[in-house]
Amino acid sequence: MPLLTAPRIADPDGFYEELIASQRGLTDEQVELMNAKLVLLLANHIGDRAVLSEALARARPQAPAPAPATAG
Repeated sequence: MPLLTAPRIADPDGFYEELIASQRGLTDEQVELMNAKLVLLLANHIGDRAVLSEALARARPQAPAPAPATAG
């Protein structure tokens, strides 16, 4: 099964509001823990390792390009 990237969430704005509201009042550490738990719960729900590997690769930020060498 390929990673599905087309919008599929019914009421995406409502989901985003619910996600933000669920983290309101939490410390930064609690938000990080909640996000990690959410990722693991959803990864378990997906279950397909190839899909999860593709999602990890797509989600990872690209390393910044090295700064060009300057003549000195």
